[in-house]
Amino acid sequence: MVSLCLNSLPLPPPSSCPKKLTETSSSFSNGSIGTALKPIVVNGNPPTFVSAPGRRIVAVGDLHGDLDQARYALEMAGVLSSDGQDLWTGEDAVLVQLGDVLDRGDDEIAILSLLRSLGIQAKAKGGAVFQVNGNHETMNVEGDFRYVESDAFDECADFLEYLNDYEYDWDEAFVRWCGVSRIWKDERKMSRNHWGPWNLRQKGVIARSVLFRPGGPLACELARHAVALKVNDWIFCHGGLLPHHVAYGIEKMNKEVSQWMRGLIEEDTNRNMPFIATKGYDSVVWNRLYSRDISDLADYQINQINAILQETLQALGAKAMVVGHTPQFSGANCEYNCSIWRIDVGMSSGVLNSRPEVLEIRDDKARVIRSKRNRFSELQMVDYL
Repeated sequence: MVSLCLNSLPLPPPSSCPKKLTETSSSFSNGSIGTALKPIVVNGNPPTFVSAPGRRIVAVGDLHGDLDQARYALEMAGVLSSDGQDLWTGEDAVLVQLGDVLDRGDDEIAILSLLRSLGIQAKAKGGAVFQVNGNHETMNVEGDFRYVESDAFDECADFLEYLNDYEYDWDEAFVRWCGVSRIWKDERKMSRNHWGPWNLRQKGVIARSVLFRPGGPLACELARHAVALKVNDWIFCHGGLLPHHVAYGIEKMNKEVSQWMRGLIEEDTNRNMPFIATKGYDSVVWNRLYSRDISDLADYQINQINAILQETLQALGAKAMVVGHTPQFSGANCEYNCSIWRIDVGMSSGVLNSRPEVLEIRDDKARVIRSKRNRFSELQMVDYL
């Protein structure tokens, strides 16, 4: 019988995870000639408040490990090349991915890698890519692997082994993974008979624990992202913000989640993981209040939910909120006078395998882009001016 332990797998050095979390304010300038757009200004670490004057904003919902569907959605949104080179084509646009990249699919790390690569390319063009963490990201950092597919465990083992080739040059290795992950997957399938499925699974579980535990390299990668993000007058989060989240402070909440993921919360402080953001039915990543089908609600319930939503938006000086988390069987849509947009359509083959849809916000007008062939068809158009 073969036994594996953490010491049998390569571990990135401690320096791969920063030990300090500081305030940041950065700007992305548009390198194009003749443009009058002001630079994007980002405040907070992780990013919390973003000023992106004049930018087209594209929001993409839950991806759940389906790299093919993720690429299709990004191509449809006009931010990813269709030639297989994974090039940013969005110019100075802003892309926001609403979390739940993890679980239910095979290519989770490859999607995270692709988004990081696009972020680097977008910044050079005067654009930006942001992600917010969802409940499946926080579950994996907790060590809750209930929804992990077998091939996703294998991807973790492949990725940890692949890091050796870069001598722990994390940034370069991580960005390149989306381009080589398919090769590793094919080679693994060819060698599966030699090693046996049980030994591979055991190795994959250990690798995932190493990568996603607080302070692990992929946990630190997730720590770069917020749980709540404001871009111009729009709020983006996975489940939904409530008034008590705003009263607590979304920047404070983002910092606490990031510190927990980085392993910076000392064990002897008796501080648990940040529950207000990550645990419970009314936390930011689990909240489904705004995603309920209003046809199932009484009038008084609709009025109560709308009042809560308006109170939240007013406290943040925002016009609308965009959420994922709850698959919308009728497609991406808005409710409560389009103060809330629900854009999780279950596009992953591990969920509903539905046709990808993305939300585009341009000049304060929001619309759903439904397909590449009919790219400019609109489900709903709202002018907030």
